[in-house]
Amino acid sequence: MKLHFVLAILFATVFAFSHADARKPNFVYIMVDDAGYGDFSCFGQKLFKTPSVDRMATEGMKLTDFYAASTVCAPSRCSLMTGYHTGHALVRGNREVRPEGQAPLADSALTLPEILGKAGYVSGMFGKWGLGAPGSEGDPMNQGFDRFYGYNCQRQAHTFYPDHLWSDRDKVKLDGKTYSHDLIAEETLKFIRANKDKPFFCYCPFTIPHAAMHAPEERVAPWRKKFPQFENVIGRYRGPQVKNPVAAFAAMMTLLDEDVGEILDLLKELGIAKNTLVIFTSDNGPHKEGGHKPDFFDSNGPLRGYKRDLYEGGIRVATVAWWPGVIKSGSKSAHVAAGWDVLPTFCDLAGIDSLAGIDGISFAPTLLGGKQRQHKYLYWEFHAYGKTQAIRMGQWKAVRLKVARHPDAPIQLFDLTKDIGETKNIAAANPEIIANYNSGQFWDYSCRYQLVNADL
Repeated sequence: MKLHFVLAILFATVFAFSHADARKPNFVYIMVDDAGYGDFSCFGQKLFKTPSVDRMATEGMKLTDFYAASTVCAPSRCSLMTGYHTGHALVRGNREVRPEGQAPLADSALTLPEILGKAGYVSGMFGKWGLGAPGSEGDPMNQGFDRFYGYNCQRQAHTFYPDHLWSDRDKVKLDGKTYSHDLIAEETLKFIRANKDKPFFCYCPFTIPHAAMHAPEERVAPWRKKFPQFENVIGRYRGPQVKNPVAAFAAMMTLLDEDVGEILDLLKELGIAKNTLVIFTSDNGPHKEGGHKPDFFDSNGPLRGYKRDLYEGGIRVATVAWWPGVIKSGSKSAHVAAGWDVLPTFCDLAGIDSLAGIDGISFAPTLLGGKQRQHKYLYWEFHAYGKTQAIRMGQWKAVRLKVARHPDAPIQLFDLTKDIGETKNIAAANPEIIANYNSGQFWDYSCRYQLVNADL
């Protein structure tokens, strides 16, 4: 009798979720630029507060073992768009083309907005693209987006006071004194308002807190008083030099958090919050450029490494998922997932077929409280500094350095359940695990798959 009752309840719950709103769910994916695992107060930040991201965690789910697809910008974005990890993805580096843009994502690539578009979704992108120069096959307007506002080129995005941005296929000239993030955030809200009555995918690759450490002075001034010891420090990167980049970083992060709050508030105002999944994450770990001091802010929390590393600090990112009435409030998951899992997850939730043969696995069951399929392993490769490779397999993390010159470079091994900071290489004490790593085809992706855009 009890079993029948439980089954009835479960069926009713699933039925209600499937039919309460016949419309497909909306997706808002906020991926900030170079924020560390410890840069949000719900993940341990002590020197400033991020109440909006904290709100997402309180009302939704913290994903404690979520990884960026890469340790730098373009390949992380490519994996997100295509569902392939960096051993299979076409874009594996930040190679530029002149005068503006990066080497393009191929026209043959089937991207997340293209897949969702076939199912009736309208897709908008607001922020930094980095996967194809204006007018190229990799232009976001040629990769499934219906609306684009922001930076096409990553190099152009190295200043928050650019002389232009892009609106769809049109160059929007600016005066070099207008703070770009404010314009991008405004266009994001416009897109959500305009598409509130149809299923939408709103992709927000915001540029904050990438160097340079630019923020409007009225935002920085209060933080100068809190961090006066850095008033003689000058941040140099691109665009205007910055006095006290430490204060500027805190200003950028608190501004970013306010804009996240505006998105959440707008979804509730429009009455579509309960039909909208919002995910907040970062494209890789924290940088050390433009005068930013990640160690001062403890931006990595307990993790080792920074942007451009494949240790945890370069790729494990603070991630929260918010979906009122669907995701259990205040929940936490240690499910091991990565950026290439987003495509199949959104397809799963939208009730459409994902792509065959991709590396991603839907983590929708984790969000909905169901039985979750697990990865056998996660794989990364990074082609700067002599090429680095990393694999996470269960509790074990393996890293190899300078593989380009040393194809048989030794494996560093870490037990993340006991040593999340990767402080002790235990390879010598675990020959059976090392043998397991060496027995599979884990380390030779560049040999077996075409490598495009690997130059940094």
